[in-house]
Amino acid sequence: MGLHTGAPRRMDGQDYRASLRAYSPRVFVDGRAVESVADAPAFAPGVNALAVSYDFALDGAKAPVMTAVQSSRGRTVNRMLHINESAGDLLNKLEAVRLLCQETGCAQRYLTHDALNGLAQVCAELDDAKGGREHRDRFVAYLAHVQDLDLAIGIAMTDAKGDRRCRPHQQPNVDAYVHVVESNGRGIVISGTKAIVTSAPYVHELLVMPCRAMSEADADFAVCCALPVDAEGVTIVARPAGRPGERVEHGDPVFSRRYGQSTAVVVFDRVFVPWHRVFYAGDWRQSETLTYAYATHHRHSCIAARAGFGDLLIGAGALMCEANGFDDPGSKSNLREPMVELIKIVEGFYACGVAASVYATADSLSGNFMPDPVFANIGKLLLATQIYDMHRLAHEVSGGLVVALPGPDEDHNPATAAALADVLRANPAVPYDRRIEVARFVEDLTASYQGGWYSLISLHGGGSPAAMKQEIWRQYPVGDKVGLVERLMERGVVDDPRRPITRNRQPGRCCDAGCSQPGQAVMVPMPRS
Repeated sequence: MGLHTGAPRRMDGQDYRASLRAYSPRVFVDGRAVESVADAPAFAPGVNALAVSYDFALDGAKAPVMTAVQSSRGRTVNRMLHINESAGDLLNKLEAVRLLCQETGCAQRYLTHDALNGLAQVCAELDDAKGGREHRDRFVAYLAHVQDLDLAIGIAMTDAKGDRRCRPHQQPNVDAYVHVVESNGRGIVISGTKAIVTSAPYVHELLVMPCRAMSEADADFAVCCALPVDAEGVTIVARPAGRPGERVEHGDPVFSRRYGQSTAVVVFDRVFVPWHRVFYAGDWRQSETLTYAYATHHRHSCIAARAGFGDLLIGAGALMCEANGFDDPGSKSNLREPMVELIKIVEGFYACGVAASVYATADSLSGNFMPDPVFANIGKLLLATQIYDMHRLAHEVSGGLVVALPGPDEDHNPATAAALADVLRANPAVPYDRRIEVARFVEDLTASYQGGWYSLISLHGGGSPAAMKQEIWRQYPVGDKVGLVERLMERGVVDDPRRPITRNRQPGRCCDAGCSQPGQAVMVPMPRS
């Protein structure tokens, strides 16, 4: 479990696939043990999706947003492994994630970016509280290791949680949360269970993080560390990525047989982690800081991810209109209005991501830039609750063919193929097979097992809508609005800290300095697909 100290490398997608073969994680899928993750058909769509993040970083046209220079080291690194140094970095990350998800539906690797940025803030806070640089130095060494090897990191954050009425230390089954069971001069030993670990089977390492605020009694559960995916004692129980190999029963999965996402339950059974890979253990106060910082970064990234998915729905909806006989959907109000509504939803929550970037602030201790939490949470709340409207609008403009179309094997059935091709053709300019292909694409994205799964992760990924609402209320400057109305009513403003309604105040969003500091980087413009 050492850290890399050699020359840096930049991998492409094929290098990434090959690198997975150097690891031997204990993985199960569909009740079977997996011998080679890189070669397992059940994970191929997920491996393909992560490989795109490597290929795009080496693409000359995309590299300006897909890579960044980490100024502390003077090295160009993958954007998904970069610690943000400006609001411009956040804007570029937003564009990079949207670009990746236009191609893959869900890029997955952006979780690494979000966790590393949150961890940078917590390590700086720990050193500030304790004095010295121990935590920051460990993080900097690990960051260099990850960046120089261009690693894919799985974020093991959400615990199994057990009985939701109980805090971690009160659980009937202590392994419902990952916790420290032993500590010595060499390191720590951890046990417990993490659930919903995105892309766990096909990453190089796992970053273990707490999923909630802890009390002093929960100190054993306040642990953050990194370990190789094949560390002894780690078992990964995963679901397939996408719809690999699926055909006739539910229609041809045009998109999700190529790209998908696996999630897994990861069980830790007395796993040893050396101290140089332990960022903190027992520092229960920092668990709330880490979950807050990670959630803010991650919700900002989720905005871009679902905007990329929205781009697929917009494009497929327009193609479906054309295939159904309407060359210009804008000429028909019954098509134009739902298409504009779909565009409004996608660009509306994406605009919140842009605003969260523009109003970003530098963390006072670590220096990395944090998205504005109000805009980040509003954007994530909008996409989480409107993903179903996005699907509905795509269905509305596509018509009923999506559910009525025959299975793909009928395309090659001599008894039916010719007749179907004749009667199911609508626009004379669009051949039957092209119309059916678009309909199956819409089905795959919105009306399949995979489509429903994308809806669910959009709703709960990065926290439930209730969590976003709580954070918006906690961060929004209601006190400023109360003060405004009291002033207009000439009642005066009583700055009473005991008065809850006036407590939250915004520290000068429209200040003299503005939202762009001198020399602050700006985003790199990229052509939108």
